[in-house]
Amino acid sequence: MSSRKPPLPVVVVALLYLAVGVLGIVYHFRSLLRWQQDSVWAVSTEFLAVVIGVFLLRGQNWARWLAVAWMAFHVVVSAFNSLAQAAVHVAFLVPIAWSLFSPGAGRYFRPTRRLESNQ
Repeated sequence: MSSRKPPLPVVVVALLYLAVGVLGIVYHFRSLLRWQQDSVWAVSTEFLAVVIGVFLLRGQNWARWLAVAWMAFHVVVSAFNSLAQAAVHVAFLVPIAWSLFSPGAGRYFRPTRRLESNQ
């Protein structure tokens, strides 16, 4: 875990993932209780958004890759509905990817080396 402070763009993206995940779980929870079709998948993807948000704030490099993959997945899925929906998701994907892969974010997600004592 990184003891450094995350850059502001990383914090913003992480908070967005947390908000989307929590709000999505709350929204889909009733359908999950009624065991509606696709409710498990919907809640699973929203839970994954929460996991991404938490681990982005913890400085885990895999979380930024998963965040971009999660959004790219939504681009592909929304393209089956309409190109307009896909365009909206792409409009979110681009700044998310830029925020998580900018030089400042790269330094934040870089693993820190710990000095081990010989004691």
